[in-house]
Amino acid sequence: MATVAAAHSDHAHDEHHDLGFIRSYIFSEDHKVIAKQYLISGIIWAIIGGLMSLVFRLQLGFPDMDLSWLKPILGEWVNESGKLDANFYLALVTMHGTIMVFFVLTAGLSGTFSNFLIPLQIGARDMASGFMNMLSYWFFFISSVIMFWSIFIETGPAGGGWVIYPPLSALAEANPGSGTGMTLWLVSMALFIVSSLLGGINYVTTVINLRTKGMTFDKMPLTIWAFTFTAILGILSFPVLLSAALLLIFDRSFGTSFYLSDIYINGQALPNQGGSPILFQHLFWFLGHPEVYIVILPALGLTSEIIATNSRKPIFGYKAMIFSMAGIMFLAFIVWAHHMFMTGMNPFLGSVFMLLTLIIAVPSAVKAFNYITTLWKGNIVFTPAMLFAIGLVSFFVSGGLTGIILGNSALDIQLHDTYFVVAHFHLVMGSAAFFGMIAGVYHWFPKMFGKMMNKTLGYVHFWASIIGVYLVFFPMHYIGIAGFPRRYYQWSGFEAFNTYADLNAFISVAAILTFGAQLIFVFNFIYSIFWGKKASANPWKSNTLEWTTPVNPGHGNWPGEIPTVYRWPYDYSKPGSESDFIPQNIPFSATPESNLPEENELIEEEKDIENIEYNYNIPD
Repeated sequence: MATVAAAHSDHAHDEHHDLGFIRSYIFSEDHKVIAKQYLISGIIWAIIGGLMSLVFRLQLGFPDMDLSWLKPILGEWVNESGKLDANFYLALVTMHGTIMVFFVLTAGLSGTFSNFLIPLQIGARDMASGFMNMLSYWFFFISSVIMFWSIFIETGPAGGGWVIYPPLSALAEANPGSGTGMTLWLVSMALFIVSSLLGGINYVTTVINLRTKGMTFDKMPLTIWAFTFTAILGILSFPVLLSAALLLIFDRSFGTSFYLSDIYINGQALPNQGGSPILFQHLFWFLGHPEVYIVILPALGLTSEIIATNSRKPIFGYKAMIFSMAGIMFLAFIVWAHHMFMTGMNPFLGSVFMLLTLIIAVPSAVKAFNYITTLWKGNIVFTPAMLFAIGLVSFFVSGGLTGIILGNSALDIQLHDTYFVVAHFHLVMGSAAFFGMIAGVYHWFPKMFGKMMNKTLGYVHFWASIIGVYLVFFPMHYIGIAGFPRRYYQWSGFEAFNTYADLNAFISVAAILTFGAQLIFVFNFIYSIFWGKKASANPWKSNTLEWTTPVNPGHGNWPGEIPTVYRWPYDYSKPGSESDFIPQNIPFSATPESNLPEENELIEEEKDIENIEYNYNIPD
């Protein structure tokens, strides 16, 4: 398929400084600036979400602790006896899940790296629509403001769990967190979905239409494939969550009965008839399970690039990796009801979803095996980014194995509402995706800010984080198998659960220390932006196009003509080559000593590639 190049042959429009501060750094249409806005917003939200988890971990680990010292911060949510209010505990769990899944691991991860890397790695001046790209961030920002505002209202933020199941979320009088806080949650999520759709449409359009000369689909880095599949997942699944939220708003505010039926409050029957809360679960999880891969696929794409670069080897099974991501994308849409084995569904239907769930382990295993094979006998460079990428593979394997257990409907009935589930998704989705995001920051920080992050602090951050994460979530598998339930605010009054008091305290201490380790990263990030060592143009000796731009690329990315692509992005340690890497813009005619027979045949096609005309300019 012919490519349409995004280029400007005479100059790069490096005139961001002429637009003024507001247009250059706040309402910017430059994809690199928007990526930084997403990244900084994601880091801020990660700190807020992490702090919330520490508060409820204090409650779980030390249920008899006097928390009066938190009263200046939490106010009435700490009662007179120094205990956390039960409704506020549920609100904290709700907000923590919402923030980490949507604002950090969706917007913070995909919004940052899809924006930053897609134009740079495919050879485009910018996104297909800079204005739409700017709008996508500001819809996310407004969504964030509304969600943050909901924390401070009198009745507290939404308190129905991050999955907001009705009838708890559909009845304002159900509990304090079902009132105004829930309304603000729904408004915030509606705006977030608009942001995600604007971004996703832009990403797909850019990848299809704005690739540079020679950048055919089979020469795209795996990062771009991952971002494209992620965008398609979001475009197809997020509207379903929007419809679920709108129907919930109708039930809450306009007296409809989509999710409500046979409800009694204080002995009085409500007029709602004919609705079903199970309908909401179907709609929510039709987004909810693709959301797992919307979170993890970008991290896997970043990991593919980082592992290949730092192993100094070609990625193993390039086409298999693409097909495995395509398989994951397809299967993600037809396994949603494995979250609903406990709803009383027909056992035959449960068996169908169980089978599909187990099948999705196949493309996931392909990716894991290909990462391990790429690492095998590689000349590995252990940068902080590489360590975090390997950490992702570790979590993906260990957390994925427990997913096979939960995918079995008979076993899930025993484990569904226990800490086994909490441990599973925090490892395979939460921690793995977070490690992928951190790996991406360490690897592309020199291109983002023109500086290098401190390696020593990066190593300390990695070891403290990976040890901490396993210390937090590995014991949860044990107490989950033993039957310890999740979502319980207070368990010390149950004799059967007192056995796990010490283990719960251990998990809470580990969580506090692990969160503290993330402050090392925050310090390293901020310090390096202003005082870090200046980066060279290609510090990791990578092959992809972003490293052919200046150290601090302006708006338009390349000062002259965009490089032409001749080869795939993983020509590392090629036999016969003078260097252990050959960038994508080096023609085969320049490397006769390392060409394979079929590559020599491509030399004749180089002139045809170079004669493709440019037809897209970045607007002044």
